[in-house]
Amino acid sequence: MMDEKELKARQDLLDAIDWDMTPERAVETYLEWGTGWSRKGQAAMVAGQESLYFVVYAWEEPTQVTLVRRNSQGMEDLAKIHVPASMVHEIVNREGRKPGVGGLCPERRT
Repeated sequence: MMDEKELKARQDLLDAIDWDMTPERAVETYLEWGTGWSRKGQAAMVAGQESLYFVVYAWEEPTQVTLVRRNSQGMEDLAKIHVPASMVHEIVNREGRKPGVGGLCPERRT
């Protein structure tokens, strides 16, 4: 597992990050039980197709983001980057739910 310093030295990985990919969209794209097949053009169509994207697991301590590689064979954590707790809280509040958990955050229920 890489840390921030090691990731910065891997320009090939930095160039390949899909900043628009979400965990939900990755499932739709790469897993046959996702919904990508029904939306034509979303599903992975060629062997070896993969995406690199960041995931925020709001329950991790210390607070961090995880760079993952997803393809039709599975998912691999590549790097963990420590981030301020305020950044994770901002992401959770903006998205309206805790990533990976579903449901509204307590702060957004009112």
